[in-house]
Amino acid sequence: MDRLNKLTLLATAMTALLGTSMATSAAERTHDIIIDDFFDIGGMSAVTLSPNGKKAVWLESRWDKELDKSQRDLWLVDTKSRQTKRMTFTNESESSPQWSPNGEYVYYLGKIKQPDAKAPYNGKTQVFRISISSGDSQPMTKEKEGVSSFELSHDGKSLYFLANKTVKDTDEWASMRASHSAPKYGHGERKTNPLYQLDLEHFKQQLLLDDDKVVWEFKVNNDGSKIARITTTDNELVFLEGWSDVEVFNTQTKQNEVLADKQWREKAPSPYGWLLGLAWQENNTELAFRIDFDGHPGKLFINNTKAADKPSLEVSRPEMVTLTASDLTWRPNSDEICYRGADHARVKLFCTEIEDGEQGDTRTVIPGDTVIGSFSFSQNGESVAFSHNGLDHFYDMFIADADSNRAKPTRLSNINPQVDSWKLPQVSVVKWTAPDGTTVEGILDLPAGYKKEDGPLPLIVQIHGGPTSATPYALQHRSYGRSTFTAKGWALLSPNYRGSTGYGDKFLTDLVGREHDIEVKDIIAGVDQLIADGIVDADKMAVMGWSNGGYLTNALISTTERFKAASSGAGVFDQRLQWMLEDTPGHVVNFMEGLPWEKPDAYTHGSSLSHADKIKTPTLIHIGEGDQRVPLGHAQGLYRALKHYLDVPVELVVYPGEGHGLSKYQHRKAKMEWDQKWFEHYVLGKPVE
Repeated sequence: MDRLNKLTLLATAMTALLGTSMATSAAERTHDIIIDDFFDIGGMSAVTLSPNGKKAVWLESRWDKELDKSQRDLWLVDTKSRQTKRMTFTNESESSPQWSPNGEYVYYLGKIKQPDAKAPYNGKTQVFRISISSGDSQPMTKEKEGVSSFELSHDGKSLYFLANKTVKDTDEWASMRASHSAPKYGHGERKTNPLYQLDLEHFKQQLLLDDDKVVWEFKVNNDGSKIARITTTDNELVFLEGWSDVEVFNTQTKQNEVLADKQWREKAPSPYGWLLGLAWQENNTELAFRIDFDGHPGKLFINNTKAADKPSLEVSRPEMVTLTASDLTWRPNSDEICYRGADHARVKLFCTEIEDGEQGDTRTVIPGDTVIGSFSFSQNGESVAFSHNGLDHFYDMFIADADSNRAKPTRLSNINPQVDSWKLPQVSVVKWTAPDGTTVEGILDLPAGYKKEDGPLPLIVQIHGGPTSATPYALQHRSYGRSTFTAKGWALLSPNYRGSTGYGDKFLTDLVGREHDIEVKDIIAGVDQLIADGIVDADKMAVMGWSNGGYLTNALISTTERFKAASSGAGVFDQRLQWMLEDTPGHVVNFMEGLPWEKPDAYTHGSSLSHADKIKTPTLIHIGEGDQRVPLGHAQGLYRALKHYLDVPVELVVYPGEGHGLSKYQHRKAKMEWDQKWFEHYVLGKPVE
């Protein structure tokens, strides 16, 4: 049996394992996937189970052509009958749903704009409360500058929230900035976040803490005695990646303590780490939190706030697993801290026992090839609801027994029934050997019904961003590749190259100091393997990617002429320029292993600009006009080099009003159609219509 058939059988077996007791349509698969299908896909996030486990809510995102954007609405499902109900109908995106302890209400962040109205109807984000029985919604806050986040107290009697306040510096140049207010200044003004408590019985509001700090996240413990915050002194993003703190405020003594940070700063592999994911144990003293790094494995800590002089416990991860996301949760009525982790192109839910400050066993909660997006436990900790992206469906909600890792999950939703009629690509995991002997994996998408004897296919190499990320083993229809190309007869390889998550710490850190080298070799080795296997036509290949995928697209076309076409989206062209302009420069410092004046050779080698004279590949360049992560200058520099100096076919597509991702309907569609036409012309030789 050849590799392709083995992998198809593996995919079928895993789908059956995660299968569902919800009957799905047995409709014949007759629909060829097209670009417009992308805009008909509903996304699922923020799955939140009611306290008694009988209902759950989620946020469902949908594209709206008339509004020229995607927006999120709140949906409800009965976990027994599986009946669903849409709860909100605004033209703005709701977020952060939280159940009241009695299950009667769901609180969420939303906004309503009425002409000439004051808060809460001034278009600023406020906390709203919607009744599960009547569906009526009402604002709970009326902050002039809006609310950034909120949390309900454990007993449901109080609402804690962070407001927004503009603070101006009072240094010696403050009067000059005030006198000449027309220019924009590098500093001198910031948005801070005072913390309020709203009594939900009498609707009296009190200010708990206003120390002119920027608060990125906060969590209140069960008895309301302590409030943990992640803070910085400025809301410029660069402060969060290396100059943030975990603080604990005692509501009785009004004292604020900053946790000693030696473990996640001084002793960390990099000083440029992102603090995130606060979570209190039910004992009101143990605080869990995470730190993430670009290029290095993230860490999970448990701090005993009653033992200030004792080091925090660093929780060890399962072998090969990389921590992902910020949604840490203590499972109710247990001693387990639960979190998501990347594991060989899967995203799994893990729970680790913590008892008396010591780590116990770690278990995988849900069996099978899961790609879990969000999760939530019932109040008794016995049930867990989660979203999962499988091989024959996009994200849908499932529920399972949280006590056992052998229980079969039950599917509760089918928010994209149209997929039941799609001719789905064959999605499989492929492996190959890099030049240094390391095993590398990727996700291979092949056309529906394709067999190896049909002969080699044209190939698109689609490269994930990050690079501290990974392409999942799941069905995807994205504006950055997958699904539409296989429907048109292409093979599509998404390599999880060196630096990707879920393959162990060494695999992750091997990329540090070796960008534009080791991962390029990994990818080319994967392409060569598919050619040797007879699946890919070596004369018909293209490459594409966004963000770090765009950077690697630039790296590949400046390394080899084997690709007939390229689509470079939001890709770094020069590492020095990236350090100077991006909003998180620690990313560059981590991978270059120093600042530009400390490691000049690394910055030179890691820049495709240094190798641009080798580029011969017709290149399509996409960029958001206001991108702060990979600023416009990179795309302009690549375009100038190819158009005016190297005479390489090139198009520069700049999307007005966009940042690092494309948020507008018309821009997403333009990108997808440009990519398709560009590849068909330069790889397949089709005329431009």
